[in-house]
Amino acid sequence: MISCFNIVAIEKYDFIVAKDGSGNFTTVQAAIDACKSFPDKPILIFIKNGIYKEKVKVPSCNSFLIIKGESTEKTIITYDDSFNKINRGRNSTFYTYTFLVEANDFQLENITIENSSGPVGQAVALHVEGDRCIFRNCRILGHQDTLYAAGETSRQYFSDCYIEGATDFIFGGSTAVFERCTLHTLTNSCITAASTNKGKQFGYVFLNCKLTAEKVATTAHLGRPWRDFAKVVFIHCELGIHIAPAGWMNWDKTQRDKTAFFAEYENTGASSVTSSRVSWSKILTDKEAKEYTVENILKGYDGWNPQKQ
Repeated sequence: MISCFNIVAIEKYDFIVAKDGSGNFTTVQAAIDACKSFPDKPILIFIKNGIYKEKVKVPSCNSFLIIKGESTEKTIITYDDSFNKINRGRNSTFYTYTFLVEANDFQLENITIENSSGPVGQAVALHVEGDRCIFRNCRILGHQDTLYAAGETSRQYFSDCYIEGATDFIFGGSTAVFERCTLHTLTNSCITAASTNKGKQFGYVFLNCKLTAEKVATTAHLGRPWRDFAKVVFIHCELGIHIAPAGWMNWDKTQRDKTAFFAEYENTGASSVTSSRVSWSKILTDKEAKEYTVENILKGYDGWNPQKQ
């Protein structure tokens, strides 16, 4: 199914969420639960400013859902689950989310998603597995494992977002484009930990992004391969002084560097010089770089282009 909805064309909200009781619901999850399954047209939920401390799930049946906040800084969904707090064994990370998206054709705009656990280990803020998902003007805040952009066949688009974290704070196996986003590093760490499936043309692609850091973060890396065949590319990004000269690093005690595709093209900033990069990273040619457009990366089998929505 090709996603064809446009938020501009929607004239009214289906549901309003407000902490003060002035809307249809006081929690985000209650509004989602009230939505029709597999609707024929998009459903729009508006969230008024407020701090909503809750764990939110958008199940696969709630496709074509648009959630829009009143303002990015003041519409906040937050929770504080972490690996040790969940205590569900070795896979506890994947239950720590504050906001989980399993549905296809999902949009989130003008909202902060936060895992407030702090530096206590793995603690996911946003976990996305749906296909054709769009995030615009959002803040995604956490520490380790902030954003899990996942799904073997999923495509996701993040534009004008602020993403903050420490170790591997953008990780997973989806094809995802980050355009004009700010990636803010809290401590010395790796920004990405991709697990791109073998045979996929694209993994994580960062276009015209800005990489910043706290003062204590003086040696961060662009990424390391969480699994074999990881793919990460930074194009026309501004790299702060905190990025290590080597740029990238291998996953400890593995040979994943043999299959990883980690590349850069015409980045700027204090750490954009590539002469000391690890030998197995790439510099795209002009011809190769032309393939890295939002439309081409995300078109898939159905010609999806989030820039037209």
